[in-house]
Amino acid sequence: MTSKQRAYLKSLAMKQEPIFQIGKASLTPEVTQAVAEALAARELVKISVLQNCMDDPREIADALAERTRSQVVQVIGKKIVLYKEGKEDKKKIFLP
Repeated sequence: MTSKQRAYLKSLAMKQEPIFQIGKASLTPEVTQAVAEALAARELVKISVLQNCMDDPREIADALAERTRSQVVQVIGKKIVLYKEGKEDKKKIFLP
């Protein structure tokens, strides 16, 4: 992913609200599955890591990206943005 594409995705993510919250239980298989399904439907997902989660948001982002075969767009504070390109016939976001 180029820096221009990353900047474009960041601008799209700024307008989104987080659709997942990761709490005390951290990354469970259920959360991973739900994020994978959301990525398939939306391509760009914003996740919030709650205060009671003791894990590092960067480590959570890397683990989620690896498990869902997506890319980390950004991690700012306790917010994570992931992107996974959709299949050719179902693309929603067209990168510059």
